[in-house]
Amino acid sequence: MEHKTKHPGADHAPSPNAEKHFDQQSVLSIGGGRIDGPDTNQGGLHRTLSPRMIHVISLGSSIGSGLFIATGKALADGGPGNMFLGYLVVCIGVWANLQTLTEMTVAFPTSGNYIDYADRWVDPALAFGAGFAEWLGWTSVFASEATFLVILVNFWAGGAVPEAALLTIFLVVCLGVFLMPTPFFGWLEYLGSLIKAFLFVFITIISLAIIGGAGPTGYVRDGSTWTALPAFKNSFGGFSNAALLAIWAVGDQVFIGVMAGEAESPRFSMAHAANLIPWRVAVFYLLSVVLVSLIVPSTESRLLGGSSVASSPFVIAVQDAGIRGVPDLINACMIIGILAIALECIFLPSRILRTMSLQRLLPRFVANVDDQGRPRWALAITAVAGVILTYMSLSAGGTEVLNWLIAITSASFFTNWAIIAVTSFRFRAAVRAQQSPVFGMPYAWQSAWWPLAPAISLALSGLLLVCLLYTSIKPGGGGFTAYSFFSSTIGLILILVCTIAYKIMRRTPWRDPVTADLVTGRRELSSEELRLLDAYYARPLWRRMGTYLRVW
Repeated sequence: MEHKTKHPGADHAPSPNAEKHFDQQSVLSIGGGRIDGPDTNQGGLHRTLSPRMIHVISLGSSIGSGLFIATGKALADGGPGNMFLGYLVVCIGVWANLQTLTEMTVAFPTSGNYIDYADRWVDPALAFGAGFAEWLGWTSVFASEATFLVILVNFWAGGAVPEAALLTIFLVVCLGVFLMPTPFFGWLEYLGSLIKAFLFVFITIISLAIIGGAGPTGYVRDGSTWTALPAFKNSFGGFSNAALLAIWAVGDQVFIGVMAGEAESPRFSMAHAANLIPWRVAVFYLLSVVLVSLIVPSTESRLLGGSSVASSPFVIAVQDAGIRGVPDLINACMIIGILAIALECIFLPSRILRTMSLQRLLPRFVANVDDQGRPRWALAITAVAGVILTYMSLSAGGTEVLNWLIAITSASFFTNWAIIAVTSFRFRAAVRAQQSPVFGMPYAWQSAWWPLAPAISLALSGLLLVCLLYTSIKPGGGGFTAYSFFSSTIGLILILVCTIAYKIMRRTPWRDPVTADLVTGRRELSSEELRLLDAYYARPLWRRMGTYLRVW
């Protein structure tokens, strides 16, 4: 569904070249220059990410190890039924979260996004908690991608290359990208997303062929993985593990909202992402988990967390079918996908730290930006934390550390779903109290059926909290231990302690809707952007839908 408010003064005809310009968005700089923040003394981020980049990066932003490898862990832990339900719950949550976030982002496209909103419309302490949770969650994802890289390389190396060497190569490649200007990062993410999208299509086709009996073995999958084995393995514990793994794999998707702060046209880019991403997540993940459940049994020892070397369930199925060459192609593409996800995991938390600094939640120097538009101190802090978490796997079992990282990230993401939902309610209260015209502006964007989306986000966040506590008390169906409890809840504990401590130490105020800030950062569309949007919405619906499919 596309949401728009008709431009009240748009009785002018679109420029003859407006539609042509709209199709060449990658060379536009609508609202170009620097992004103004609360204080521009530290320099500003640059709007150098085009709408086409935002669109394609959003297309492939969550296609990576969570899809190609971790689905095997969900299958092994919960069986096919629990795996499907867990991913379905998270896909619904992604829709609700993006619906909730987008209406605030379109009106206030600030870099750092909902952390700024939590500060101005709820409480600075909640903003600090949200920022810390997001930074911790994505930095943990960065380290977990390093663990998966070792798994993929060992598909070929068989452990011949020292793990420390592989981790070091991973760090040098990923961190070296951020010595380049931001457009370099954008183009790498663009290309990486295209490769990941290609891989998804490829493994879907090969999986369907394997189900039909392709390969020298000629074995037809008849669904016995659902009937001969438990579909709902480990009961609620299996569902809990699958759901927590799903939110870690899918992510909270606020990555696109933060990128909107550096987009040329936030109104177009964010609205498109809000419509595209939930469908993309549902198709990618739900189709993949169904295919995985048919081509690999949940008792397969090669799945992540099994008794032998971990591997992608898709690679396992292709190997078992006896198809040569394809496993190597899949493995190579997955490595590229992991590197692309890892780059996002440095980009996003660095912008989070900068926003927190601009809001006086962190020391001022963290917000400093160099001439290329890079937040150098925020990048450095994130990089150091990422390096420490990455090398942790050398001092403990790789799978054990991975479980810690997944627990931290899952807690971070569903906590922020709840924070975004609460912020939405307070934002709407401020709009009503001040009779703000924010939704009456040209091409304003509103959440569909509000308050349905934030209510769903809160409900699913509560469900995921129950899942986290259940797995911490009954890990793997076993008995309670202090170690298992704290290793599962460490992320949640850190977030709660830091938020409460900040509230007590800083004595932060609860924002009154009557006086909450609905002015700073509000972005009015330029005349050029209005002409482009007029031209876009003058198109037939079928042509507008086509813009969601374009990748150039």
